[in-house]
Amino acid sequence: MPISPYEFIRYKRLGKSADPKDIKEFIQGYLDASVADYQMSAWLMAVCFNGLSDAELFAYTEALIESGERFDLSEIPGCKVDKHSTGGVGDKVSLVLAPLVASCGVAVPMVSGRGLGHTGGTLDKLASIPGFCTDLSVDEFKRYLSKIGVAMMGQSVDLCPADGRIYALRDVTATVDSIPLIAASISSKKIAEGAQGLVLDAKVGSGAFMKDESKAEELAKTIVCVTGRFGVRTTALLTDMSQPLGRAVGNALEVAEAIDCLKGQGPDDLRKIVLELAAEMLLLAGRKDHEQARKEAEDALERGRALEKFQEMVKMQGGDPGIVDDLSLLPHAAHDIPVLAESNGVVQSVDTYRVGMLAVDLGAGRRHKEDLIDPAVGFTILKKIGDEVKQSEVLATVHASNASKGVRVGNELVNCFKIGDGSPNVPQLITKRIT
Repeated sequence: MPISPYEFIRYKRLGKSADPKDIKEFIQGYLDASVADYQMSAWLMAVCFNGLSDAELFAYTEALIESGERFDLSEIPGCKVDKHSTGGVGDKVSLVLAPLVASCGVAVPMVSGRGLGHTGGTLDKLASIPGFCTDLSVDEFKRYLSKIGVAMMGQSVDLCPADGRIYALRDVTATVDSIPLIAASISSKKIAEGAQGLVLDAKVGSGAFMKDESKAEELAKTIVCVTGRFGVRTTALLTDMSQPLGRAVGNALEVAEAIDCLKGQGPDDLRKIVLELAAEMLLLAGRKDHEQARKEAEDALERGRALEKFQEMVKMQGGDPGIVDDLSLLPHAAHDIPVLAESNGVVQSVDTYRVGMLAVDLGAGRRHKEDLIDPAVGFTILKKIGDEVKQSEVLATVHASNASKGVRVGNELVNCFKIGDGSPNVPQLITKRIT
């Protein structure tokens, strides 16, 4: 006889482990409305306090996967490898990484998300490319992947629909910040999309969801464990998000910076992260050692193969590939407002969370799901941690569609930079590798 929702919730409140079949029935009950929102909310809160055992976590993840369609990519040859970032500010890595790895002959099926809170989303960046379509059917996704080796789409309604509903509930019930719930949400989608390998970019620092390295490491280890249980080999890198990645923050601005990187230019921190993640993806696809894999990725970047693949992808998905040669085809803000340093010194730290929220205020992100994105707005960050600055020197530029809003945001952005004497500890870009 199935356990009642009341008893199921009570078990978890008392810190007891549920039978895996009861977890699956509870999730199915939520989908068929025999379990109400308030009951699911109560269970989610109990999980936040008491966690999930390994058996519960595997069963919960499997229930999310089985709630929808599982992509069959068996007709596409070779190992299919994806990458997931836990989110940050200025994180345009996927725009460079996906075509780069595909240009090395490895299929990259990438199901991406929109911006969340203070962090930017890959789909919002892609949407700033004129004509680019991420609203693909499963058949289109598979066809593009088969044809050019890379496709980037938003989450289909058929992919882990239970996770979509539960995530929306978590977002309004203060149950987002739970490692087992986060791990199951990420893992279920990556498993369902048909990836055989996954590289996790686990961000740490003031601009990350996990600001504490030990928590980020725990999340990474949990995802490696869960995905491995379902046959997806995963490697995680812990990477720094104590300051924006690269210099561009904002959708079209980040696309332009990604194109610079694909041309072998762009900021050093972005290039380094991209090459390290690419090497890990190539290792999962069968390359013999890290040195060989990184060299292959560097060659593809330097010889222009990654840029060509990016153009192919943009054209295949309905976008204008001319943006590669003419960045003026991307949306541009009407007003460029300099943000000036108020004192002499050295940049000691950056409140990256606040930078992200100010970008949202400017229109680069959403406070409510129905908000419209302004693809042109954002910031160019000119000074990073450890850089010397002089009073009245430009720290950053605000790119705004509305001049008065741009000035107001600029007046707040200056306070995100802590300037003082002495040499700060410049954060290490990559701190740990977890397999």
